[in-house]
Amino acid sequence: MSQLRIAEIFGPTIQGEGALIGEPTVFVRTGGCDYRCAWCDSLHAVDSAYRHTWAAMDTDTVWTEVQRLSKGVPLTVSLSGGNPAIQDFTQLIALGHAQGYRFACETQGSIPKAWFAHLDTLVLSPKPPSSKEVVDWAAFDACLEAAEGAGTVVMKIVIFDDTDYAWARGAAEKYPDLPLYLQPGNLEVDPDVPVDPQRLADKLLWLVDKTIHDSWFAPRVLPQLHVLLWGNKRGV
Repeated sequence: MSQLRIAEIFGPTIQGEGALIGEPTVFVRTGGCDYRCAWCDSLHAVDSAYRHTWAAMDTDTVWTEVQRLSKGVPLTVSLSGGNPAIQDFTQLIALGHAQGYRFACETQGSIPKAWFAHLDTLVLSPKPPSSKEVVDWAAFDACLEAAEGAGTVVMKIVIFDDTDYAWARGAAEKYPDLPLYLQPGNLEVDPDVPVDPQRLADKLLWLVDKTIHDSWFAPRVLPQLHVLLWGNKRGV
């Protein structure tokens, strides 16, 4: 069985963003990431300073926990992080599919993996300029190639400001055939500080107004539903 580095496994809860927003989901959050986004909202699964909190688990142990949480009822399992593409989920996906579970993964598109092709949903989320990271589009293309055969492949971009918005339009022009989801970024990432729902709503309205004003009708503009419901609490 493959060894996996796991930050947390939790749920069932609902998917809070992107193509599967609102869908009942168990989350398998991996530890480790090749990015350090300036506005990262999951540093506990990214920064090596938290390595001591990550568990080394074999695939069977992860799968047993997913089944326990879901009470054996097949639903969607979301592979997240950190960057889940660092690790090998081939065996976990096979175990779940054999029992009717569906698998989704969100990654920035920096590391292609053969197991992408076995996903039901792959969300590629390249990071805009506000992240302080630089997208390797050749690696992104390799991720798309690896995902041939997957059920659904979409692109999701977080928008914090006008620069991000312009960048997202350029990214959409590169990949016009990828369904596109936009969401306003959230800077209130401290789990101990309550979020301001009105501030989140205002940012969402700003993004909606921009896309409509520009007659840019291709993307779906969505909130981070989980942040509106639970703030930045972990494990929901």
